[in-house]
Amino acid sequence: QVQLVESGGGLVQPGGSLRLSCAASGFIFNTAHMGWYRQAPGNQRRELVGGITGDGMPRYADSVKGRFTISRDNAKQTVYLQMNSLKPEDTAVYYCNAFNRFTGAATLDPWGQGTLVTVSS
Repeated sequence: QVQLVESGGGLVQPGGSLRLSCAASGFIFNTAHMGWYRQAPGNQRRELVGGITGDGMPRYADSVKGRFTISRDNAKQTVYLQMNSLKPEDTAVYYCNAFNRFTGAATLDPWGQGTLVTVSS
């Protein structure tokens, strides 16, 4: 059974940093392309902001490029998102999921509960 457990969110001031973690189980993690999605308040859509392929190649949305860094630890079946220079527009619930490297669409069900990141002074 697929399980995705996100953690590390919180309230941070603009310019601050947070590190998100996602513990995964129930599927073959080592070869999965893993990504972080976010859903802003009042928005139905979940945006892929960072992804890392099974062989370790990262990709980022333009809105976070240069500020966010994605990494993975296959031994711990965990994917991380280091977020620096946070902006109020980064406020969202952040989720991890596996993704299709051609479409960016999430491929696992169910989603985890997500972790809320609030950037505000």
